[in-house]
Amino acid sequence: MLEVNQLLSAPGDTAVALGCFDGLHRGHAAVIGRAVEDKRRGLIPAVFTFTANPQQELSGSGAPRLMETADKSHILKEMGVEALYQIPFSMVMDLSPEDFVKQVLGAVLRAKRVYCGFNYHFGKGGRADHRDLRKICKTYGIEAFTLDPVMDDGSPISSTRIRNMVEAGDIESANRMLGRPLFYTLEVVKGRKLGRLLGTPTLNQLFPAGFILPRFGVYASLVRFGSTTTYGVTNIGVKPTVGSDAPLSETWMPDYNGEELYGEQVTIQLLRFLRPEKKFGDLEQLRRAIVADGETAKGIAEKNATD
Repeated sequence: MLEVNQLLSAPGDTAVALGCFDGLHRGHAAVIGRAVEDKRRGLIPAVFTFTANPQQELSGSGAPRLMETADKSHILKEMGVEALYQIPFSMVMDLSPEDFVKQVLGAVLRAKRVYCGFNYHFGKGGRADHRDLRKICKTYGIEAFTLDPVMDDGSPISSTRIRNMVEAGDIESANRMLGRPLFYTLEVVKGRKLGRLLGTPTLNQLFPAGFILPRFGVYASLVRFGSTTTYGVTNIGVKPTVGSDAPLSETWMPDYNGEELYGEQVTIQLLRFLRPEKKFGDLEQLRRAIVADGETAKGIAEKNATD
């Protein structure tokens, strides 16, 4: 997949999916899928998005991310996207709606077809919507299509809804709207090795700034690295029994007896919220709770594999 972070001319005519695409949920997949389908028309399936949420770039604060850039690129490639334009919002933020279509979609992307969601806005100040996009694109010989929202439980799927679910610990609803488990791929760092003393050695991973923090507590999870996939028990929070300096992800893999993974990039997929964080009276109570969580997580992972 061609990955571009500047406004460089596309290598051929394209079908372009437009959007921020944080999380790449089922609604996003519907928009992107239409561009991918146009490969049969001889067009290059492309995505035009931003390196960061526009609000984050404008004000330095914004909604927490559901996905890191490298993970987004990987999934888009798997979806069939062949050209990913992921640029700083500042490069286009001052363009009028017509200039965006003429200069970016027409001249740079060589778009013949473009797709967006029902709530898409563009142009300086975000003043133009999907109706304006169709009108302006027609002037420049570009076909523009707006997709209806993908619904879940009677409401449109959105990144905002998913964030709310993740922060509330309703990870199963979030995963249903995403179309896959919420996941993060982070480096394994050294901890206090308390888990090893308890017989439950863990992977410690620090969340990057701006990434969403799921509700603090214990989750059933899947762990992936290299060719290995195994189930896990993931605690997210500040470890109230022993204390920690910052929120982190700490995962025990009951069936793993391999090498230590310090410095490795490991993917954690959250499957189900098991219980809130709890301060135990002593380390033995904590150990028994972790072991019990492991049994629960194993059953959830096995069920997830067969669904």
